[in-house]
Amino acid sequence: MKQHYDFFWEKLNDPRFDEWKQILPGLIDEALHPEGNGNLPRWLAAMEIVRDLPSNQPFNLNQSAITVGQDDLDKGHKIQLESALRVMMPWRKGPFNIHGIEIDTEWRSDWKWDRVKPHLSPLEDRKVLDIGCGSGYHLWRMMGDRAKLAVGVDPSLLFMNQFLALKHFIGESVDAYFLPLTLDQLPVSQKGGAFDTVFSMGVLYHRRSPIDHIYELKNQLRPGGELVLETLVVPESFGQLLVPEDRYAQMRNVWFLPSVPELQRWLERCGLTDVRCVDLNQTSTEEQRSTDWMQWNSLQDFLNPEDLNQTAEGYPAPLRAVLIAQKPA
Repeated sequence: MKQHYDFFWEKLNDPRFDEWKQILPGLIDEALHPEGNGNLPRWLAAMEIVRDLPSNQPFNLNQSAITVGQDDLDKGHKIQLESALRVMMPWRKGPFNIHGIEIDTEWRSDWKWDRVKPHLSPLEDRKVLDIGCGSGYHLWRMMGDRAKLAVGVDPSLLFMNQFLALKHFIGESVDAYFLPLTLDQLPVSQKGGAFDTVFSMGVLYHRRSPIDHIYELKNQLRPGGELVLETLVVPESFGQLLVPEDRYAQMRNVWFLPSVPELQRWLERCGLTDVRCVDLNQTSTEEQRSTDWMQWNSLQDFLNPEDLNQTAEGYPAPLRAVLIAQKPA
């Protein structure tokens, strides 16, 4: 694990990353302390099984399921690998195929990528930051589109181990990295942000202060950089804003669901320009569902069984908007 970050620090050769190199190593060491998560020892034990297998395997980052390895393991090693990967359940974002083991994740994250990708500035040679990256599925797709550097940020140590399992097989030739931190822990250089594109997908509605979240995203962008914001919204017919009384779709940590025009106004008030909604999509029970690799309740259990256009609480069912904006040059 330490080697993963040794490679990472070497990639931060922009002076605007100087504060990152000074501050983040200590924060990462603190995040990885075994006392911080009782499950970490068993996840690390599963990672040891993964690391005993050959790295630098063939891979494909440009298809629906991120694919690594050639399904050429003998039966015993394949059983060991699948057992190790199952220790890392639930797998929420994907799908993946690792040495012929198909990981059918809760989310068809490839569907979201297919909706977002056509509207992006080309990622080739860009430095990209993905906030709330989960297992890192979209980081691999970004690298498949020839990003120069893709950095994922998510405090979940489970997701970190899922990412590192893929990273082991893919190898260090692909410059994708995972930070087990939160956005507000990332320092901002007085020289300005360093990223060409910043993604926040599925995070804003979990923030008690969405305006602060938008400013924090903007601060990580270089002048002229692009923000990609995907979040839950409410239909315009519902009104300007939903603040759930308690839960939304059985989630307690949902705070603000604006309409698209309201969200556009937030972004503009934060100083972003060329704000536009490029996609609006109601999440289906085919895109988010329970699977053999995520055996807990999923979207179907969170909706009104009499009306799938409503949540169990009677609110509008999950509607996701993708907005793109620019930081002034």
